[in-house]
Amino acid sequence: MAIPALYRSTVGKKAVMAVTGGILVLFLIAHMAGNLKVFLGASDFNHYAEWLRTVGEPLLPHRWLLSAMEVMLAASVILHMWSAVSLAWTARQARPVKYAAKKKSHASGYAVHTMRYGGVIIVLFLIWHLLDLTAGAVNPEGADATPFAKVVADFEPSRWYITTFYVSAVILVGLHLRHGIRSAFQTLGLASSRSYAAYDRLATTLSLLLVAGFLAVPIAVTFGWVR
Repeated sequence: MAIPALYRSTVGKKAVMAVTGGILVLFLIAHMAGNLKVFLGASDFNHYAEWLRTVGEPLLPHRWLLSAMEVMLAASVILHMWSAVSLAWTARQARPVKYAAKKKSHASGYAVHTMRYGGVIIVLFLIWHLLDLTAGAVNPEGADATPFAKVVADFEPSRWYITTFYVSAVILVGLHLRHGIRSAFQTLGLASSRSYAAYDRLATTLSLLLVAGFLAVPIAVTFGWVR
């Protein structure tokens, strides 16, 4: 079996991380664009949320698009995390004893810790996010509220701790993305010594745009610009 054999290799696992990371980035771009519809008002935002659940009806089942996206994203997250853990374990096994003479740079250590511990926090944030705005289980307005009402209730000034958690998680996502996008270009063989600087700028710009886009909503609600 060529595919399982390829995945068991270091190159295969890095390729899986790059591809699944690309899927997640595309989802984040689409998700951010949808989130920004909140600035168009409750009617437009709720209509967009309803469209996601009814697109293709009656030819296709209710909520088929969201269900397909959830399955694809869950598979991507699992494969992405499993590849990362497996690669880290392989690296540790290959060098069980750290060399005293070769110390990692501060930048390298920072990147590793951002990807490792930031990834765990991001997963916890995703679980909370699904329980909050998708299921409504932990949202003040409950599961039956409109999507717009859930967003506004979530980031009320009195719930500053939720906003702080959201902002912190989104910034970690941005840091994770910046490092991950650069690594993906290298893994897929797209970044050469000549083009690396351009891809580095692309990773930084995309990460900043995504962070700004996702933070615009909670900040606007907190300061009363969206009601």
